[in-house]
Amino acid sequence: MKLRKNGVFYANGSPAEYISGCSKEEGRKKTMAFRILDAHDNHSDPDVLHITFDSLTSHDITYVGIIQTARASGMKEFPMPYVMTNCHNTLCAVGGTINEDDHQFALSAAHKYGGIFVPPCMAVIHSYNRECMSGVGRMILGSDSHTRYGALGTMGVGEGGGELAKQLVKRTYDMERPQVVLVYLTGKLRPGVGPQDVALSLVAATYESGFVKNKVMEFAGPGVANLSQDERNGIDVMTTETTCWSSIWETDAITEAYYKVHGRPQDYRRIEPLEGAYYDACIELDLSEVECMIALPMHPSYAMPIKELKADPKKYLQEAQDRSNHQLGGKVTMDLVSKIDTDGTVHIDQGVIAGCSGGIYENIMTVAEILKDSSCGNGEFRLSIYPDSMPVYQELVNNGAVSRLVGSGAVFREAFCGPCFGAGDTPANGEFSIRHSTRNFPNREGSKPGEGQIAGVALMDARSIAATARNQGVLTAGDEVLCEPVVIPAANFNAKIYEQRVYNGWGHPEPEYELRFGPNIKDWPEQPELSEDLLVKNISYITDPVTTTDELIPSGETSSFRSNPLRLAEFTLSRKDPEYVPNAKAVKELEDQRKNGTIAAELQKVIDSLNQAGIETDPSETLVGSSIYAHKPGDGSAREQAASCQRVLGGSANFAEEYATKRYRSNLINWGILPFVTAESKKLERNDWVFLKGIRTALLEDRPIQAWIIKPEGTVLPFAVELGSLEAGEREILASGCLINYYKH
Repeated sequence: MKLRKNGVFYANGSPAEYISGCSKEEGRKKTMAFRILDAHDNHSDPDVLHITFDSLTSHDITYVGIIQTARASGMKEFPMPYVMTNCHNTLCAVGGTINEDDHQFALSAAHKYGGIFVPPCMAVIHSYNRECMSGVGRMILGSDSHTRYGALGTMGVGEGGGELAKQLVKRTYDMERPQVVLVYLTGKLRPGVGPQDVALSLVAATYESGFVKNKVMEFAGPGVANLSQDERNGIDVMTTETTCWSSIWETDAITEAYYKVHGRPQDYRRIEPLEGAYYDACIELDLSEVECMIALPMHPSYAMPIKELKADPKKYLQEAQDRSNHQLGGKVTMDLVSKIDTDGTVHIDQGVIAGCSGGIYENIMTVAEILKDSSCGNGEFRLSIYPDSMPVYQELVNNGAVSRLVGSGAVFREAFCGPCFGAGDTPANGEFSIRHSTRNFPNREGSKPGEGQIAGVALMDARSIAATARNQGVLTAGDEVLCEPVVIPAANFNAKIYEQRVYNGWGHPEPEYELRFGPNIKDWPEQPELSEDLLVKNISYITDPVTTTDELIPSGETSSFRSNPLRLAEFTLSRKDPEYVPNAKAVKELEDQRKNGTIAAELQKVIDSLNQAGIETDPSETLVGSSIYAHKPGDGSAREQAASCQRVLGGSANFAEEYATKRYRSNLINWGILPFVTAESKKLERNDWVFLKGIRTALLEDRPIQAWIIKPEGTVLPFAVELGSLEAGEREILASGCLINYYKH
């Protein structure tokens, strides 16, 4: 793989440094990404995109909050198709009735506002959208970070719920035009190498450097034709882990066949880069050189060839173990080295193939071929397989794949995203799990380090997981058992499965239909507007290189409470900083007292210190809130609750050296949390106060920000902070206190 930082033109089907007579400005307009974005822009501003999407999608962790936000903002009906799937809180086991209560709420909302409701176990979110909602040239906005349909010619964008709420009240998605990176594919995958291997290679090469951060990855080149549609989909959905903003692929006869099989030939057209297209950077990837990969705990970018790991397992498992234990902060100890058997092989305890990346048809068919006439064994190792949709499930039953898999000792389950976010097939404490899913962040396997539980998860392709299962838990690469390509029969698609169970109310809202509320579904608490001055107490200080949204608000069983903002907020930073919630509540109490005319002793001391330093402070005009510092927060999920939970506890600001993703920063903005960046993070400590004088005016008029740190002993230090690039609407949202307030105004 070769990363070219300098821009390239696309000439005669390959990258070139220069084309006579072609300018960069005109060349940028010839990319696939530019043309699709241009078709969805309202062209009201030459420098900023204002996008309206073709459809929206959410699952049952996020749709209640989005609809509640949109209702509070004046929504009367869904202005575009809105797909609500039920693939996360599917088990309906944790929390009593509340998961199924959410499902019933969504069904009633589909009736009332004209939405599309996909019942539990029918399909995982991205598979349904691939099968039924994609279309070449379309754009889909989803409240899940893996909203990626680029391999079908559809630009998918994963964002927090606030951005979907904007679309539901007929506002636009606003951003500066993103840079576009060419991913130029050549060659052909070797037998045993699969889409996850390609994806992990890309993540490993680009994540740490931010090579494609907040950019569009545009896939083209002769290697595209050597990938099946399932392989393309499997690679594409994992582009999220590079931190790119979106993706798009050139389409061809293989893509056309996919649309025909799914009964939507009208949604296909040919799209490719035009001659002279210009890209801001380029990745050249020869598919024939891709190895079978393994991403060691606890990030997809910690990927390496399996054969290298097997050559020196002590070295690489020790490195991964040390890195993980540093990240876990001493709460619990991960032991990977003990998984090395006396003969030098690496022992695996569990395998899982699931979700939008792993549970696709060709993956499971290949697994069935590898495991045919073999056994997973009756020892510690076990294998679970989750298909990505019910039509795929039916096809696997019809062609005998399920029978072969179950006969080998594998457990075959329903369409469910659970193992991907920590709500299914949780290993035992200390076990090592290999998974073809999207992430291996801490807690994504369901353990609770704060309670002394830990399990290691490595990401691998389904082919290598099957090879390991065939060897009853001994780590084995897919190319060690497959010497010839597996011939896979073409899949049929039975549309009647969805026609008989999915409720499609698009275009037919029923305004008089009553929403169905369960006892756990609560309205968003009211939030204050930003005052002229702001005083925040920094109650958490996180120095990890990256802080994921899973650490800000855990996934897994906490997902059951995501329709209840205050209840869910009790879990904020619970696995990273257990003192955060009580400390946030204590600061919120100071603000409640201030609003009632009482200045507590702690607050008065801060005000006195500022006044003594000659910094005029008026408590009646100064909102008091809490803040956190994290070096680089926001990698991972699009879930808005990573911001809203902080907000409902009185959070008013975040400080960081940078934000890991655009979607997390957007979540902060939509919830009225000021997303400060600073190069002076070493000045700030836990329990310091930060005073931001004239912040409302500085925000709205784009002026320099005046800020000071007040130490517990009373020392006052100047503090350099900035808010970075903000659109006019984002400034108004922050000044209003949150998106809901903004729309009320």
